Amino acid sequence: MRFTRRRLTIAVGLILAFVVPLTVTLLLTGSEAAVSKPQTKPAVQVHRLVLPINTDDPTTMRALISTSLNLPKYYQERNEAFTIEVVAYNAGVHMLRADTSPVKDMLRVLRAVNSNIRFVVCEATKLGMERQEGHPITLIDNVDLVPSGPGRIIELQEAGWSYIRS
Repeated sequence: MRFTRRRLTIAVGLILAFVVPLTVTLLLTGSEAAVSKPQTKPAVQVHRLVLPINTDDPTTMRALISTSLNLPKYYQERNEAFTIEVVAYNAGVHMLRADTSPVKDMLRVLRAVNSNIRFVVCEATKLGMERQEGHPITLIDNVDLVPSGPGRIIELQEAGWSYIRS
């Protein structure tokens, strides 16, 4: 059977009648709509807070501990993850020193209640205190050192952490 010009035109017309609407539909709805994707759970929001301490004032230290106790409760009630990093530098290092901390007992309670808290001390400040006092300084248990307290705060803020000053 020979294709005449008329038959060829009809065949091309029929093909275009199906192909064009299909192509337009795919373009308007997006190609991923045509492909079945597995359903994923929405991501759990994680709240991250950095709390600085740079004073040896016990009232300020207690305020920081109060914030560290109360905020996690708020987010637990909402079933949302929450983590805190306390960054001590300058005179705030006294909060985490084994020999001079006026809030050692409160910190033990805080750690028992909130496992999602991390304490860090500015190593530069610690070394300066050791030079000035002429002896090594002992920190309370489970405290990490960072090269620079203010530098650590900046890094956390740039990574999206919230910042509250007590």
